[in-house]
Amino acid sequence: MVEVAADTHRSPAGEEATVLAAQAEALGERLSLARDAVGRVILGQAEVVEQTLVSLLSGGHVLLVGVPGLGKTKLVETLGTVLGLDSRRVQFTPDLMPADILGSEVLEEGEGGKRAFRFIRGPIFCQLLMADEINRASPRTQSALLQAMQERKVAVAGEVIDLPAPFHVLATQNPIEQEGTYPLPEAQLDRFLLEVEVGYPDAAAERAMLLATTGAAEARAQRVLSPGELVAAQALVRRLPVGEAVLDSILRLVRGARPDDAAASEVSRHLAYGPGPRAAQALMLATRARALLDGRLSPSLDDVAALAEPVLRHRMSLSFAARADGVRLPEVIAALKNSIG
Repeated sequence: MVEVAADTHRSPAGEEATVLAAQAEALGERLSLARDAVGRVILGQAEVVEQTLVSLLSGGHVLLVGVPGLGKTKLVETLGTVLGLDSRRVQFTPDLMPADILGSEVLEEGEGGKRAFRFIRGPIFCQLLMADEINRASPRTQSALLQAMQERKVAVAGEVIDLPAPFHVLATQNPIEQEGTYPLPEAQLDRFLLEVEVGYPDAAAERAMLLATTGAAEARAQRVLSPGELVAAQALVRRLPVGEAVLDSILRLVRGARPDDAAASEVSRHLAYGPGPRAAQALMLATRARALLDGRLSPSLDDVAALAEPVLRHRMSLSFAARADGVRLPEVIAALKNSIG
């Protein structure tokens, strides 16, 4: 996870503020077009589209959790097209090896019979990698993504190779079928900026989906942004000012989700472990990105409340006693949100 400088919450002044506002307005319009372009293909999942775009604008990775058939793969394909990103898809299976993701060396014979090793790059060398059903691969293969997700580089064949910029991993996970799977360890879950739950569409959206996808012509995604524009948007997100009230609410929310926090004893007694500082960093960036996506110059408390659950739920766990009492994690996060007003 990226570091957040200590003074990034301060408001710019004078000419700098005017320039920042103009840049935010221009990029906000472009991002609105991108969101609309994705929404024309992915029907009935407006919140999922928003949260995924927020993650990409923040420079983070996304874990998409939902039952099969809800359009998770289609969402990744559409985002790749709309954002102009070089995208690849890897189907994770128990027999998938790290070399199948990172690449491998092959021995080649050149002119004069001289032999040498040549590294063939794997699918991870792209800008948008879809790790489909990531929990079906072995821990050894899952860990091959750790360095890439954190450092945007991989160590192979005795050297460190930078990945393309931007680089994002969008992983999917089926929450129902757990037989033959390997649950992601906490260290890897923490690398995902947001965990986005993909639910069933409502009746009106499903009706529109039926009409749109079973006819002779089907809506296709159109490119709206370029990778360079996405990188520029990610840089702009880090420059947006954050008010003291928002900053304090982020700190209270994250610190209150830790079992040893005395200020939130009613909530913390249900928890086995809570989020670390990376969660606060993620929430800080995500609220800025959501504001920019909505055409606003700075985030509000509503942004904090809207993004609290996707930022926190994969970074905390209920205690055995809480699970035995029927306590659910969304209820705990809701109580935390109520505590910040």
